[in-house]
Amino acid sequence: MLDLTKLTRQIQGLSQHLSEEAIASQKRLQLAEKHLQNSFTRQDEIVAKQDKWRDRILFANATPIEPLNTRIDIPVPPKIHTVIATDGSQIAPNHHEIAYCYLLNIGRVVLHYGQNKHPLLDSLPEVFYRPEDLYASRKWGIRTEEWMSFLRTASEATVLAELSCAVVNGDAIVNKVAKTTENLPLFSPSESPTSPPRIPTLAMVDGSLIYWFLEQVPLEARETILPPILEAWGQMKDAKVPLMGYLSASRNVEATNFLRLAVCPHPVPDCMSFCPNQLDKVPCKVFDPLRDSSLWATQLKPGQRGPLWKSNAKILDLYQDQQIYFCYVHVGTEVARIEIPCWVAEDTELFNEALGLTLAQVQKGYGYPVAIAEAHNQAVVRGGDRTRFFSLLERQMIKAGLKNVGTSYKEARKRGSIA
Repeated sequence: MLDLTKLTRQIQGLSQHLSEEAIASQKRLQLAEKHLQNSFTRQDEIVAKQDKWRDRILFANATPIEPLNTRIDIPVPPKIHTVIATDGSQIAPNHHEIAYCYLLNIGRVVLHYGQNKHPLLDSLPEVFYRPEDLYASRKWGIRTEEWMSFLRTASEATVLAELSCAVVNGDAIVNKVAKTTENLPLFSPSESPTSPPRIPTLAMVDGSLIYWFLEQVPLEARETILPPILEAWGQMKDAKVPLMGYLSASRNVEATNFLRLAVCPHPVPDCMSFCPNQLDKVPCKVFDPLRDSSLWATQLKPGQRGPLWKSNAKILDLYQDQQIYFCYVHVGTEVARIEIPCWVAEDTELFNEALGLTLAQVQKGYGYPVAIAEAHNQAVVRGGDRTRFFSLLERQMIKAGLKNVGTSYKEARKRGSIA
């Protein structure tokens, strides 16, 4: 139990700290705005330095593709459109439970607007219990719990591609997670000259398309996770369904870090020579830890997007022709980070259409895309679901003739206090 009486004095100190931090944050914000204006006049020069010294820069940074003063009003979306989203949840393996296994649950949502069609709101559960599922990752030094979350990410992308292809083709939606996207049929306008006009469709995921966690994963393990994701994205590209990652309350600093190149007091941004230890106080960290979203909240009006950026994250070297771009969008309630693959960014019409549909989703969801929120609700495994899952598993184990089926004494005691 939490003793609130003992916490009161600590909370008072926390409140004072937050007040002081708010004042310091405002000063950092004003300084960043000033350097943003200065960087606009020197943008080409800074980008050239960034490109030349890319391998010597030790902090994450992005490259602006458009002028830094870009402010574009997002177009109104068409009334007839479709939005697709997936999200995942899991039951982690636990040695104290009746069986050592884990479950992935992928929530699926397809919302049709102006088409008189029923939405799809469901989830695809899958249980993993074989030794190759439970222990294969240990040869790479990856815990089963971590590996489970990596597989969930790949499954979310695969299911999203399945839904996108099925919606575009008008096919029936399958009720199991495919192991690969190789056999998914794709729509081709040249093959169906009499087909109905294309309905604008958007595929959304919650969170980043840049899988930073893969940087620390051995190459062999990456080859198990990343190729299915990139393959799924390729299927969506062929189906002309734009993919978008939506980040609410983003903590990214890639765009703000671009301004550090303008602040750098050294002749060239050679971090390895001048500032090898980035954990120290280095001269270009004048507005750290200011977030990108905080800066762009002062620059954008509701319904506007800022300039397009190309991420230079190291992990993107493995993405081949699926490089990630991003921009910041004022959705009314906050400034959200929107991430897209390069094939969406390079198609202006498709990009603008996707932004319009995203903004409409945020408005319908009262501040957050309704499709992503519903996908989360379909995916989440609540306490009651967990209990019913293990009850079902227990009945099946008893029916199979297994004896001594039950949780460990530790787990049993945690669920009910003796005192």
